[in-house]
Amino acid sequence: MGQEIERERFGAADFERFSERLRDCLRALAQMLERPGFGDGPATIGAELEMALVDAAGRPAGENASVHEALDDDDVALEVGRFCIETGTAPVALAGRPFTALTASLSSSVDRIRGAAAAQGARVAMIGTLPTLGVGDLGPSGLTESPRYRALSAALETIKPDRRVIIDGPETLDVELPGIVAEAANAAFQIHLRVRPADFARTFNAAQLATAPALAAAGNSPTFLGKVLWEETRVPLFHQAIDGHEGGSGWKPSRVAFGNGWVRRGALELFEESVALHEPLLPLTVAEDPLAAVAAGQAPDLGELRLHHGTTWRWNRAVYDPGGGGHLRIELRALPAGPSVLDMAANAAFLIGATLGLADEEWMIPAMPFNCVRRNFYGAARDGLDAELLWPVSTAPSPRPMPAAEVVERLLPIARRGLAGAGVEPDEADSLLAVVGERVAAEVTGARWQRAALAAYEERMMRSTALAATLDAYIDAEATGLPVHRWPMPSRPGTRAAAGSAA
Repeated sequence: MGQEIERERFGAADFERFSERLRDCLRALAQMLERPGFGDGPATIGAELEMALVDAAGRPAGENASVHEALDDDDVALEVGRFCIETGTAPVALAGRPFTALTASLSSSVDRIRGAAAAQGARVAMIGTLPTLGVGDLGPSGLTESPRYRALSAALETIKPDRRVIIDGPETLDVELPGIVAEAANAAFQIHLRVRPADFARTFNAAQLATAPALAAAGNSPTFLGKVLWEETRVPLFHQAIDGHEGGSGWKPSRVAFGNGWVRRGALELFEESVALHEPLLPLTVAEDPLAAVAAGQAPDLGELRLHHGTTWRWNRAVYDPGGGGHLRIELRALPAGPSVLDMAANAAFLIGATLGLADEEWMIPAMPFNCVRRNFYGAARDGLDAELLWPVSTAPSPRPMPAAEVVERLLPIARRGLAGAGVEPDEADSLLAVVGERVAAEVTGARWQRAALAAYEERMMRSTALAATLDAYIDAEATGLPVHRWPMPSRPGTRAAAGSAA
């Protein structure tokens, strides 16, 4: 969905043409997947980081267009909300020191965005959900001025069954939010992993298995609209912002979903599934004939399929890219933005390493019903390190319940093995996985730090002011570059601040 569009209104003939072209794209992709050598090549990783812009008082600052214009950078893009902006990194080889390169690229881009934002009186927050958002920030006036987002908002309104968002956590949120700007409250750190077509099914399945423990260790989205909710409130919020509170509960499949089952054949079935289950939203056709392109020995753009697939927001998503003769990637979409660049690099190393390590443990998939993996994902999003996860074991009965922290500890050596097998330098892998291990041992994720800070501030000020104070302290700590478990904790009245004291 990153491409800009020129049209916003469509008729029945547009949808009919688009649906026909989707079928052609699927046939063309099937032929590409049978082409000898298609998608072969070294594994690479890249990332996308979504950030919030806030003013001096911590309120959302709708300055993304001004910041974007000032930067004039192809790697920086507008997000759906006027207070959101995104940056991406170029792909780097997984072998060697990829996370050093990823960290350097992200740090440089974030610094440039901070500079451009400061010129507009704004600050940057790398955080899963912005604590200071109000309902008024998420209405039509909060939508980024773009034909793409106007058209998408209008299309989703026609299929969304209701406008209510209901999230039960330590506190309960029940609110009506029109349009899709509520989706802008979710800021993610998305990782792209290039994989060979022959390895796609087992690697994608392994990513599905690894996502819940990785999310439990990375939670950073505990509040929304003044309520303390899930550790990763982004998960139910994104689902309800797109599908509505009732979305996915009846016959109509959710566009924001964890998945429907293990992948058996490969990437093609995921593209086929998105076409079969979800009606088109933006029926924009391109000039290319994908079947003719394949017949001519080219890598087709598959513009219609890529556009449609980009309007189905799986937490792990297959990606076809025509670049370099065409290849496949897995987009790992579940991790939140922040807290620090180092935390995000460590989260990426853990999730990628666990994915690659688990891909070699083929006995695990038969030992793990898919509905248990889906349960794990939502449990990790709700309870973080306190979640009880079901995990496959080699002797019956399998799976068995385990604390999320124990699952993470079991996965750390598997992640180390996965990174080593991909050629990542051992000292780089060890240093980043140590960040995850220390964070889990300290029981301090970004979400826990925020909740503890909020509780400390609420002892001397009202909730709205305490949320702004929490965000200020968060932004200050983020700027140090330290991992979150080493951040100082705002003190309660009569006590001294301590590092890593969140509980």
